[in-house]
Amino acid sequence: MTATLTDFHPLTESVQPVFDTVLARSPHEPEFQQAVHEVLGTISPALERHPEYVEAGILDRIVEPERQIMFRVPWIDDAGKIQVNRGYRIQFSSVLGPYKGGLRFHPSVNLSIIKFLGFEQIFKNALTGQGIGGAKGGSDFDPHGRSDAEIMRFCQSFMSELYRHLGEHTDVPAGDIGVGGREIGYLFGTYRKITNRHESGMFTGKGTGWGGAEVRTEATGYGAVFFAQEMLGVKGDSFDGKRVGVSGSGNVAIYAIQKATQLGATAVTASDSSGYVVDDAGIDLDLLRQIKEVERGRIVEYANRRASARFVEGGSVWDVPVDIAVPSATQNEVSLEDAEALIANGVRAVSEGANMPCVPDAVAAFQRAGVLFAPGKAANAGGVATSALEMSQNASRQRWTFGDSENKLREIMRDIHQAAFDAAEKYDVAGDYVAGANIAGFQRVAAAMLAQGVI
Repeated sequence: MTATLTDFHPLTESVQPVFDTVLARSPHEPEFQQAVHEVLGTISPALERHPEYVEAGILDRIVEPERQIMFRVPWIDDAGKIQVNRGYRIQFSSVLGPYKGGLRFHPSVNLSIIKFLGFEQIFKNALTGQGIGGAKGGSDFDPHGRSDAEIMRFCQSFMSELYRHLGEHTDVPAGDIGVGGREIGYLFGTYRKITNRHESGMFTGKGTGWGGAEVRTEATGYGAVFFAQEMLGVKGDSFDGKRVGVSGSGNVAIYAIQKATQLGATAVTASDSSGYVVDDAGIDLDLLRQIKEVERGRIVEYANRRASARFVEGGSVWDVPVDIAVPSATQNEVSLEDAEALIANGVRAVSEGANMPCVPDAVAAFQRAGVLFAPGKAANAGGVATSALEMSQNASRQRWTFGDSENKLREIMRDIHQAAFDAAEKYDVAGDYVAGANIAGFQRVAAAMLAQGVI
């Protein structure tokens, strides 16, 4: 693994054999091992009070996906050349409802990453209280630099295999890195054509003109900020007047910047794989969206058009002094060195907008330093929570206003914070949102598994 939480959350005798089995079965899957280690290392207090979880083999079952699907995705590029990618769908747990989780199109995608994401999704979805299971999927296809026609052909080929494993009562995908409104449109259109069914609720993140929900686009970024707002509120603090650092410049980052700004903060950074920009006057959201969402350009263009901004090639966005950090790019982007830089510069709170963006040693450093830390499975649950709201609207043929949807999202994030906070208090790890979120999500899943038998 990249690192472990051994010093901060060591594995107990009751869970070590489970982790040993994961290592034996998945020896070359470091991201998956890391995600499992984090959960197993934090739920021991619950296992001590509920030995029935161990006796019923809940842990042995929960770390093994119910179904793993891998398939070939052949497609033809604009030059007439045949390309071949690999597709994945890991259906981890359906005990609380139909499988639910996004699709990621990125060259880094492999089995380990999809399994880690799917495993995280089990507990994240449980925390929302929305009755949805955990899954994840995607492909090593890189949409960057591809034409709309190439992306359409890829999506059609991808869905021509995946469709048989989906359905509004079976598995409901959504978007993730590399899968936005354009890709979801092509995927949904192919599913509708092949199945001869217009199941609006079998895909979320759709356009608002054809079944999509208001606030779904903004939900993950908004949710990460709402969770941080709740953490700060416990300490009598707020976003007002704070400097906020955000990594990434995609969907999550853009709307984390927007909501932080609306709450009175100044968001000063954004990044992509080429480097990052610092804008002490506050990120100009309209300009950022024009460059990244319309032109699909690189972040350096922001600095080229904004006098108050500067571009730093490479380097770490976390070298910039901020009060609140919202890592929103990808997994393991915040190293121990990054965490130490943030701590030295006085960061007060970190809210994970991406999935597992902080390496375990970074998490441990934040917690030792007394920094409020919100793990991704709680802080970035706003996206999937709003996806579940989209499913509800599709099922009832209703449409809610933006204001109604945002209010529901805010309530859900407040409830998730309360569940994590209360679980940490109950199991004598007060203030540890990592343990609190893992325990709260795990107990909801474990109770349902006990009730439904060994299946």
